[in-house]
Formats: sequence, structure tokens, C-alpha cells
Amino acid sequence: MRLFNITGTCIREKHYMVDTSQKIKQIMKMIERGNYFVINRPRQYGKTTTLSLLEKELLKDKEYLPIRLSFEGIGNAPFRSDEDFGPKFLSYIGDDRNVQKYGFSNLFYDKIEVVTNFDKLSRALADIISKIDKKLVLMIDEVDKSSNNDIFIYFLGMLRNKFLNALEDKDYTFHSVILAGVHDIKNLKLKIRPESEKKFNSPWNIAMDFKVDMSFNQNEIKTMLLDYTQETGNPMDIEAISERLHFWTSGYPFLVSKLCKMLDEDFLPLRDNKEWSVTDIDKAVYILTGEKNTLFDDMGKNLENNKGLYDFMESVILGYNQYPFERLNSNVDIAYLYGLIVSTEDKKISIHNKIFEEKLTSYFLSKNEMSNPNGKHLYHINVPYLKKNGRLDMDIVLLKFQETIKEKYSNDDLLKSDEFLEKDLRLLFLMFLKPIINGIGFSFKEVQTGAEKRLDVIVVFKDEKFVVELKLWRGEIAHQNGIKQLKSYMKAESVKKGYMLIMSKNRDKEFFVEKTNGILCVYI
Repeated sequence: MRLFNITGTCIREKHYMVDTSQKIKQIMKMIERGNYFVINRPRQYGKTTTLSLLEKELLKDKEYLPIRLSFEGIGNAPFRSDEDFGPKFLSYIGDDRNVQKYGFSNLFYDKIEVVTNFDKLSRALADIISKIDKKLVLMIDEVDKSSNNDIFIYFLGMLRNKFLNALEDKDYTFHSVILAGVHDIKNLKLKIRPESEKKFNSPWNIAMDFKVDMSFNQNEIKTMLLDYTQETGNPMDIEAISERLHFWTSGYPFLVSKLCKMLDEDFLPLRDNKEWSVTDIDKAVYILTGEKNTLFDDMGKNLENNKGLYDFMESVILGYNQYPFERLNSNVDIAYLYGLIVSTEDKKISIHNKIFEEKLTSYFLSKNEMSNPNGKHLYHINVPYLKKNGRLDMDIVLLKFQETIKEKYSNDDLLKSDEFLEKDLRLLFLMFLKPIINGIGFSFKEVQTGAEKRLDVIVVFKDEKFVVELKLWRGEIAHQNGIKQLKSYMKAESVKKGYMLIMSKNRDKEFFVEKTNGILCVYI
């Protein structure tokens, strides 16, 4: 019986896998054209599995000889000098199973003793490749492991020179080179040469852009679910389950497989009914967002080790600003490389998926809730926020939040400041909301541009949805325009009642409530 795999390479004979054959065809076209390129995608995004599938595809054609190496776990010894790197590199290629299978290992081993620098390595490779009647495709995984080594950059420079010379029939070299890692080569150079005049002098400017979308779309997710149901006999509404998986994950490979693994191995053994349901997916998300795993650990480490990234992501996740998706901005670029953000259709920044949004919101709230900007904490008034039927009473939530702010902040001059209104009060609302819906519901943030400076919070609690708009008071005309905008948004979200939390410094601490056009307006 196969399993859902979330660690290492996925193998079709052992694991349930999404059908990525169309993606492999796209990459194969790049290889056939002799392109050199980098598969730079976030952690646990299927890079290693993709290289494995490419290797198998290339082996179907006797014209190709794929050589798959990894720089993970090789240590620093090969990168101490070019004299150390050359022999080690030839040895790694000679040890490759495909090179051994075709009987070419000795061609590489025999050159080890004579290679003492990159010039001699280049000549050795030319001599070897000229004797092999195949197109050699070099694939190197985990290139990030070598990103702090000048020697690796020199190696890339050597490959670049050989590539250019081979175009003019002046050299023999690899037909195609594929590097895989989180960072692109420009970022590797940045880590070694941080000075501004050398920041973008990459030796890998021969590389083609890699534009293959490696996330899973809904139809691709369906292929894995169909495979699973046919093998196990466990029933499910494949259309609904694949839609829900994509809704939460946006096709992030690790998250898709992780949720499926939880259902198959943690949920089903505890019950007689083996049918998957949309509710099961939601329950698995609740559990997943509360656990530690390698992906979330990497996310936390990256934020903790980069203050610029931390401040930027805090601003994005808590809705202080909406930024354009511009990768020349270093914070935007690194957040994208780490898989935290994507670009919307109108070229704005959006969190990659709803699971990341929940996890990041929880992370930033935990950083703030013990020491919010005023040194005050929001203790929940002992009041039931649920109706007798178990549904969330959003009216009570907003009224009690207003009461808490009035009690703790009404005499505080900070409440009148723009900084507090635009930043800290939003944070306080999310902090207030989280323990109320924790374990049952979710909240998603959507920043709206324009003079209203709105932050829409979409609360999903069980099977109900609530739209809460946070905005500054900008006068009656702007308010009425805001009412119209919210009504339009409510229609789009298929909800009959809306909420406005209006932050006003001009009303001189006036706390009141009004209802208009199916919208509850709560003033602070």
C-alpha cells in the first residue's frame, strides 16, 4: 500500500503523487533546447522530486545521459580551493549511477590526479565529454548549501565560459545544466559580494528564466485523489475535496500532501466510515496550524534572522499597508523566494495561502499580545460569544471589543493618534478576536486601497462567514461611499449582514453604535 509522502523524494511506486507530467514536458523542452536554468522554489516545493522525474524521463531517450548530484551534506572540504573542488567534482560524477551504468566512470576518475585548478578542470571536462556520444545533462540539487563559497561562484563562471565557447564550437560542455535551490543565482552572489557595485554581477547570466508553475492546481490534485480512491476504495467527492485542498493551500505541494496524509493516517483509522469530507479537511487545517513542522520552523527562522523581512511581513499580515509586488525591493524578493507571498492579478502582494496566513497571524499576535504598544492587555470579559445554537454572535464580539477599548484606552491620548488608529487598534482587534474563534474558526485579512484605508477581516466560523471592515473616519461623504463599497463586497461574499469597526479621533472619545442598511457600525 502506498503512502502520502512529505519528506524527501516522492516515488510513484511508493507514494501517492500528483500527475505533474505537463510540468515535466515544459522542463524537457528547455533541456532539449540546451538551456541552462535554475529551479529556485521555496522549501518543500517538490524540487528534488522534479529532478528525479526529469532523470527518469531523460533515461527513456538514449540520446541523453543525466547526471544528478546534490551539494547537501558534502561539507566544506570541496570548497576550500579550486584544487580541492576539481577532483571532488569529477569523483562525484564518476560515482553517479547513470555514468557507471554506461561505463563512463573511468573517464572521470582518470582525470582526478591531473586537475589542480579550474582551467585544468575545464580542459578535463572538454576531453571527457568529447569522448561520450551522448548529451550530458548536469543536475545539481541543494545549491544553497554552497552559497557562501567563492569557489562555487568560480565554478559557475567556468560553466558559463564553456557554454559560450561551445556555442561557437570552441569547446565541449554539458548539453544542459539545471541547478535547484531556494535562492536564484543572483541571490547567491549577493550573499558573497554584498557591496553595491558587485551586487548583481552574477556569473550565471546565461541562464534562462524558469517560469514553470510548480504549485498544484485543482485538476492536478484530483489526479492524486483519484489514484488514492482507486487503490484504497475509500470514497470521497473528488471535486469538492480537491477544491477545498486548493482553497487552503493554493497548491503548495507540502501542504497538499500533509493534509492528505493526516486524513489517511490520523483520521480514518479512528472511525468505521472511511469517506473523506470537506469538514475533515478543515479539521486537519485546525490541527496543522497549531503544530510544529520543518516548513513552519523554516518560516520562523527566516523571520527571526532578518529584521527587515520580519517588519515587512508583520506589516503585510496585520494589514498596515498594501504593497506593490516589486521584486527589486529586497524584502519583497526574499519573501517571495521563501514562499511567503505571491503577486495578485493587479500586481499587489498577497500571502501565498490561507494556512500561511493563519500561521503568520498567530505568530505575530503571539509576539505582540504579551506586550502590546501601550503595555496593556486585552482580558476578555466573561461573556458568551456563541448563540444557543453554537453559532458565533458577531454583534456581541464587536460590542464587547468596543467596551474593552473604552475601558482601557478612553483616557489615553494615544487613542487619538493616527499611528494608533492605523496600526495598533487593528492589532488589538485581531488579538481580541483570535481566542474567540480559535480552534473553530479562521480570520482572513484583505486590505482595500483608496482614501478609506480599509482593512476587511473575513471571519469563517463553522459554516458561516462574517465581513468586518476596519477603517478610519474620513467624514460623512467618505463614510456613505464606504457603506456602498461594503454592501457590494457583502454581495460578492454572499452574506446578508455586514460590520464596520470605525476608528475616529475626531469624535472625541465618542463610543456608540448605529445600524444602517443591514450594517452594524461600531464607533471607537
